[in-house]
Amino acid sequence: MRHVFLIPAMIAGALTLSACAESGEQTVERAFQDVNVVDESNLNDVMLTVADPNEAVSYFTRATKTAPDRIDLHRGLASSLVRAKRNTEGVAAWTQVVGMKGSTDEDKVQLADALIRINEWTKAKTALDSIPPTYETFQRYRLEAMVADANKQWKKSDSFYEIAAGLTTAPAGVMNNWGYSKLTRGDYAEAERLFGEAIRLDQSLFTAKNNLVLARGAQRNYAMPVVPMNQIERAQLLHTMALAAVKQGDTETAKGLLRDAIATHPQHFEEAVRSLKALETA
Repeated sequence: MRHVFLIPAMIAGALTLSACAESGEQTVERAFQDVNVVDESNLNDVMLTVADPNEAVSYFTRATKTAPDRIDLHRGLASSLVRAKRNTEGVAAWTQVVGMKGSTDEDKVQLADALIRINEWTKAKTALDSIPPTYETFQRYRLEAMVADANKQWKKSDSFYEIAAGLTTAPAGVMNNWGYSKLTRGDYAEAERLFGEAIRLDQSLFTAKNNLVLARGAQRNYAMPVVPMNQIERAQLLHTMALAAVKQGDTETAKGLLRDAIATHPQHFEEAVRSLKALETA
């Protein structure tokens, strides 16, 4: 009789051990899943910021095929395409993201950015207009300003640039863009002021220095601005100033500026040499 009662006890013990084993395996599996999620998240961040853009495109293309419903992976693909300067594909990818469940107003901003990169200004405006006015970000207003510029809506442009500058801790780029907007309108003095402000905020911003020289040249002020510059930058800015002088019809002044540029540059300045030869033969 004792043996009869031992069999159920042994079966119960085996079932208990089996249940414990299954529970342990499930716990380990969940732990590995958690680790994989963290690793994948880190890898996604690396692909978006550090990796070669085309390598990131390949990674996110594979990932979206494996998990086609995950909007974060589609965002990664769209961002990587834009980083890789594959902007037409980027537009298609961001359009898909905007149409997915869980899309946000920021996705529409990124779509507008991609559209601007392929000169689809009307579609970019449509994308921005679909965003509620309560969604206020630096990127949104920077793009709004660019679209207003394209449509020659100068009052809107100025307003959007001003708002964008107030929404970032690094407004030098906005000031440079705003200055270029003023330059294209022919408001050279205001453009000069804005370029100077951009350089004050970021002394390494060579584009603003070059634009500042263009603004001064448009006013026939050919004196070099007092801004931080190294020897190569000074030579390049002298060359830009010379081209501005040519545009104003001041060819003799341009020749002098080109000679200064050639003499200033620490290496052979082929571009300035060609420009000077063209003026002298003309």
